[in-house]
Amino acid sequence: MIRITADTLEEAYKKASSELDSSIVDLEIEILQSPSKGLFGLFKKQAIIVAELKNEKKTKKRDKENDSLENEKLKDEIFNSIKELMESSCFNMKCKSVEIKDDTVDIVLDGEDAALLIGKEGYRYKAISYMLHNWIKIKYDMNISLEIAEFLKNQEAMIDNYLIDVKSRVDTQGYAQTKPLDGILIKIALQKLRAEYPNKYVAIKSTKDGRKKVVVGDFKGASK
Repeated sequence: MIRITADTLEEAYKKASSELDSSIVDLEIEILQSPSKGLFGLFKKQAIIVAELKNEKKTKKRDKENDSLENEKLKDEIFNSIKELMESSCFNMKCKSVEIKDDTVDIVLDGEDAALLIGKEGYRYKAISYMLHNWIKIKYDMNISLEIAEFLKNQEAMIDNYLIDVKSRVDTQGYAQTKPLDGILIKIALQKLRAEYPNKYVAIKSTKDGRKKVVVGDFKGASK
């Protein structure tokens, strides 16, 4: 697709035809702005169009449709595999939904044994998340987001509230670190702080006792 600016629409069409090396009838053209002479020579507007080959547009549409069909196929395959896993486990759980967004598979599980599957302080959640991540990464080269009975949503809300003070220290002092965090919490904090401070150094640091915290600061050599 190309964007063309010219004094008249006719000139714009000719330019598009020349640059795409194709007849005007074989082009898909959208007029973004019609030309105008203005008033007394003021506020004159040029013609602006975008153009592409008709076959190219059809190909893009087909590719998008094929991607959509492929995603539906993957969703069904992953959903059925997780459904079988839940049915063969000792937990009364069901796979409610599987969605694919970009390179991430969003998985939602729920059922009577949700609390048991999550475990104390989320230790079973972490284990099943790790297992599903490895399987999907190896087989489909995609990441996962696992939700069990709004556990992830609640954890994110808790971290959002906790990070208010951490962000305040980063904004005023240029540096801050979280308290030691466990399991999914360290991952959530890392993701949220990296999104909040894309131009700062944000990383996980281990404490002397082996626990982990997130540190935020300037990159070495960065100007103040």
